[in-house]
Amino acid sequence: MGEDILRKKVLVVDDDASIGRILGRILKKMDRAYSLALSAEEARLLLKEEAFDLILCDIHMPGESGMDLIKYVISAYPDTAVIMVSGAEDPATVEMALEIGAYGYIVKPFKLSEVIINVSSAFRRQRLEMESRIYSEILEHTVADRTAKLLETLDGVIRVIAQIVETRDPYTAGHQQRVADLACAMAEKMGFSPDQVKGIRMAGLIHDLGKIAVPAEILSKPSRLNDMEFGLIKVHPRTGYDILKGIEFPWPLAEVVYQHHEKMNGSGYPQGLKEDEILPEARIIAVADVVEAMASHRPYRPALGIDAALDEISRNRDVLYDSHVVDVCLSVFRDGEFKF
Repeated sequence: MGEDILRKKVLVVDDDASIGRILGRILKKMDRAYSLALSAEEARLLLKEEAFDLILCDIHMPGESGMDLIKYVISAYPDTAVIMVSGAEDPATVEMALEIGAYGYIVKPFKLSEVIINVSSAFRRQRLEMESRIYSEILEHTVADRTAKLLETLDGVIRVIAQIVETRDPYTAGHQQRVADLACAMAEKMGFSPDQVKGIRMAGLIHDLGKIAVPAEILSKPSRLNDMEFGLIKVHPRTGYDILKGIEFPWPLAEVVYQHHEKMNGSGYPQGLKEDEILPEARIIAVADVVEAMASHRPYRPALGIDAALDEISRNRDVLYDSHVVDVCLSVFRDGEFKF
């Protein structure tokens, strides 16, 4: 499905007209039409007159704040994407904006590449969400005829989605497949039904889907992320959930993707769930995810090895990770039932 079905019109909201014009020139280079509003009030009037696909909104403005405008747009115009523009690197503000539904952030003074990456990522995520809604509508008309052929089609769709994510993050290529393989090995040993195991495999294959909206330069950064960059990474479970929630899968894939970074003691993200609030499938994916990540190479460090990974889950058994899942994971490795 091509991007041409979207209008790709952008509304720039900034009380500094010079900043607005700079953003406008960049958008013109990207072949995007744009309008400029110098206040939240003016933006509201323009929104009533015409439809916009994306809003670049300054946070700090006289009168109604950009944050309040973002909340209004997300509520009143759910199909319109929003990117916040801030004059200060304030992780708390960034996290708040992302939590309420903003697609990304740009810090002033911004670089050309930052604007292009954020705008392109927003349109990419917007297209995926729209396609998921269309796919959901198709599924609604085929509920009565859902057969093994449909499940086979779903499997193909999931694998295509997984490949899309890996093209955005080549440094961790194969991560989702290996997480899915380990999660299935644990689920089988824990007595999950074949259908449940299939659902866990599906969730494992796309658990990092939300990274499709994270700038590639952050995914491949060869050093530790700063607080603001990590704040953007932390939203990827919610982004994955937003993309998947409109599709009626036979398994709770959207919820598992949403919860795969939650911890048993409530210290995880993005919801801060704990213990029984976390789905069993998500607890399994969480352990498989951390074991694979530690055992493999990352752009900012070499592989730590499987022994270090197993030591991590052992030390944090029943603190960060489900104790039963940890015990089963240790067992499948130490008994030679599984290896990467």
